Formats: sequence, structure tokens, C-alpha cells
Amino acid sequence: MAIARDGTGMDSTARALWSQVHPVFMTPPLAASLFGAILAGTVDPLLAAIHLVAMFAAVYTAHVKDGYVDFYVRDEDDDHPLTERGCRLALGLSTATVGLCCVVLAVLVDAIAAMLVVPTWLIAYHHAPQLDTNPVTATTGYPLGIALSVLGGYYVQATTISAVSLAFAVVFLTLLSGIKVIDDAQDYAYDRSIEKRTVAVAVGPDRAYDVAYGLMAVALVAVIGFAIVRLFPVTALLAALVFAAVAGIARRAGPELATMLLIRGSYLFLAVLVAAVQFEPLAGLV
Repeated sequence: MAIARDGTGMDSTARALWSQVHPVFMTPPLAASLFGAILAGTVDPLLAAIHLVAMFAAVYTAHVKDGYVDFYVRDEDDDHPLTERGCRLALGLSTATVGLCCVVLAVLVDAIAAMLVVPTWLIAYHHAPQLDTNPVTATTGYPLGIALSVLGGYYVQATTISAVSLAFAVVFLTLLSGIKVIDDAQDYAYDRSIEKRTVAVAVGPDRAYDVAYGLMAVALVAVIGFAIVRLFPVTALLAALVFAAVAGIARRAGPELATMLLIRGSYLFLAVLVAAVQFEPLAGLV
């Protein structure tokens, strides 16, 4: 059974399967899972690793399914490294991995830990061609997966969902939804030609930019508010400041450069939040 389109053998197969690992989009969900674990206070490495593998497999599912739909169903892409059978095999393996992680989490933690993983796979599998044709679900699918990754990473350690974990999840959902609107604006002309209704197609590129930066502003204001009421550590204000600086630069750039800057800015945002939660460097000064 051929898996790779450009050759046979273990090397070609491994390269084709690995081609669906996209670090830029893989990193945030995995980092969010670890952030949730750190947020819980005490980290059990085994439980953290199981949840991390589940998130990896869920995002891998999204990448394979998206590539399959774009190449074999919509005829959008010029090439794809996996054959149709290869795509089905990869989807089967990633789905089985998510399922196995759910079973293990249900045994080691409880059923709720598993239930917080299942929606991430559902979002991943149905992103294309179902969820990516509606402005709301096309925008919020990936950010919602990351928000669930935060909650799941937290829950498997603490066996509860606290106000602070839920607040962080909402902040990430809102901030990353704004970035996703900018990302989708890169393909405005093509998406419009195939009647794919992203926010940019639905309201136009200029208003989409307003929506995007409005969502990001709401997320940053929320961080400030949560820090003021001490739900977040006060150092979280630095994360808002860092991202605001990046967003200010991105606002004057085109969609492609803006997306690159904002995604990197989200990495910095998360990194500062991790430091704020883990070390609370300003705790003794305020």
C-alpha cells in the first residue's frame, strides 16, 4: 500500500508522514498544554506527557485532514506528499493515538480529563471541509482548540477547572481569534473566488482588520483587568505590553508579514505568562 506520492520505502514514507507536522501551528497547542500544567502548580510529568501527546495527535489530525481536503477534494493545492490511502492511514493513526490517550487519562485521572481532549479532535477532524466554510467556526476553531488545551493541561494536574484557568483560556481564545482573522485575510481573493466565507470575505478586508485588532485589544484589556483584580499575577501585565508592541508594528504591515509577527508575538505573550505564573518575579514588590 503506497503511502508517499514521491517514492516508496521507509525513508519516503517517514518523510511524507512527517511533512504534516507544521511547527508554527503545532507549537502553540503543545505550549498551551504545558502552560495549563504549570498553572496548576504541581506538575505530574507522566500526565503532562500524555496530554501533550494527545494534543500533538489532534493537531496532526487537522493538518492531514486539511491537506487531504485541499488536494484531493477541493483541488486547491498543487501537490501533496501523501497518497489518499496514506492520508487515511495517518488519520487512523492520529485518531487512535488520541483515543488511547483518552483511555489512559480516564483511568489515571477521570472521565472529565478525557472529555476535555475529545473536542480538540472533533474540531481538528471537522475543520475541513465543515468548519472552515463559516466565518465564526473558521476563525475560532484553532483558538478554541488551544483554549481547550490550556484547560485540559490544567485539569489533568488539578482535577478541577479554576477561575484562573478558565480566564486564561478565554484570553487565548480571543487573542488567537484575532490573529486567525489576519491569517485568513492573506487568502481573501482566492477564498472569495471559491465562496469560502472567512471573516475577510464576509465583511471585507478593511473591516476584517478592525475586527481582528479589536479582538486582540479585548484580550489585552482582559489581561490587565484580571491582573488588577489579582486573578492573574501582576507580571502578566508585561505579557500584554509585549504583545501590544508587536501588534502595533503588525498593524502597519500587510497580511502575510502581520501574521508572521503576530504569531511570533503570541509566542512571546505565552512565554511571559509562563514566567509570570511560574516565578511571579514581582510578587514581593506589590
